[in-house]
Amino acid sequence: QVQHNVERLFTRFVEQGKATVRLREPAVDLRLSKANVSHLKTFLSALRLAHQGTDAQLLPLSTLVPAKNSEVEKLKTKMIITSRRDYPLTKGFPYSLEHLQTSYCKLARVDTRVLSLRRLRRLDLSHNHLKQLPATLGELVCLQELDLHDNHLESFSGALCLSGLQKSLQLLDLSQNRLRALPLELCGLRALVTLRLDDNALERLPCRVGQLGRLRFLSAARNRLPFLPTDFRRLCLENLDLFGNPFKPPNLLVPNIQLKIPLTLLECAARAAVNHRIPYGCHLLPSHLCEDLEVAKTCQCGSACLSSFIQITVTMNLHHVAHTVVLVDNMGGTEAPVLCYFCSLHCYSQFLDRHLQSN
Repeated sequence: QVQHNVERLFTRFVEQGKATVRLREPAVDLRLSKANVSHLKTFLSALRLAHQGTDAQLLPLSTLVPAKNSEVEKLKTKMIITSRRDYPLTKGFPYSLEHLQTSYCKLARVDTRVLSLRRLRRLDLSHNHLKQLPATLGELVCLQELDLHDNHLESFSGALCLSGLQKSLQLLDLSQNRLRALPLELCGLRALVTLRLDDNALERLPCRVGQLGRLRFLSAARNRLPFLPTDFRRLCLENLDLFGNPFKPPNLLVPNIQLKIPLTLLECAARAAVNHRIPYGCHLLPSHLCEDLEVAKTCQCGSACLSSFIQITVTMNLHHVAHTVVLVDNMGGTEAPVLCYFCSLHCYSQFLDRHLQSN
C-alpha cells in the first residue's frame, strides 16, 4: 500500500526535524515538524524502502512508543494579529485555523495564504487598506463571519455572492468603506443574519433585499439613501438602524411617470413571463433580458411591470419590518420613504382614491 500511495518525499529540511510526505489517496501532504532528527531519518529511510517495494519484514522500523501529551502539539484554531509588526511574513498560517483576525496591519490585498485556510469560520480583516476582494475568497465554504469594517472597498463583487458563501455566510460587515452601490447578487446570500453597511456612500439598497429571509440585524446608518426599495417591506428584522440618511419626504401627487401607452410588445411579453412564472434563462433569452426580468417591479395589484410604470414614494413606519428601530433622525422619527410602483393609470388612481379617503 505504501509503495503505491506515496507520491513524493520532501526532505530538504530534515536536519531541522522537518519533512513532507505527499500521498496520492487521499491527496494530502503530511507535514512533519519538530521531530527528532535521528528518528525522522530512520522513518524516512523505511518509508523510502517501502516506496521502492522492499518487503515490510526487512524494513528497519523501531518499536513504537506512545507519545506523551506534552509532546503532542495541539491544533491551533484561533489567531489574532492586531499590528503590522506581528504579521507573519515568512511563516505560514496554521492550516487548522477556524478564526483569524488580521487588523491594523495596513493590508492592501488579501493574503493568498489566507485563502487556503479551508476550515475558517470567522475571518476578520477590519481596519486595513483593502480596495478589492479576490474571487477565490468564495472558496472558503465554511466561512460564517466576514468582517471588512474600516477598509477602502469601493465595490463588493457579485461573484462572491454566487459562491459557496451563499449557504454559509451569516455575518457580513462592510461598514466604514467607500461603497456607493451593492450588487443585486448580494440578495443571494440567503444565510445572512447580520448585515452592517454603516458609514458608506450608498445611494440605494438592492431592489431584491426582501429575499434575505433570515436577516435579523440590518444597519445602514450614515449613508446617502433617499428612499428604500419596495421589497424592503418583506423583511422581518429584530433590529434596524437607518439613522443619518437624507430621506426625501414623499409627495404622492408628483409621481415619476415612465408609463408608455400602448405598452410595447417587449413590456407585454415580460409582464406575462413574470406574472405566469414562465421559466427563462440565458439559454432561452439574451442575458440583458434575463437581468431585466430579475429586477421586475411589482404593482400594488400584484402584477409585474418592467420599464413601463408609475413610481412614487410612500411613508412606512419601520416598526412594520423590525421589532427594534433606531430613530431615523434627531426628531424621534421611525418612518422612512419606500418606493411604490403601479403598472397602469387605473392602479395609480385607485391608490390615490384610497389614500385621500383614509385622510
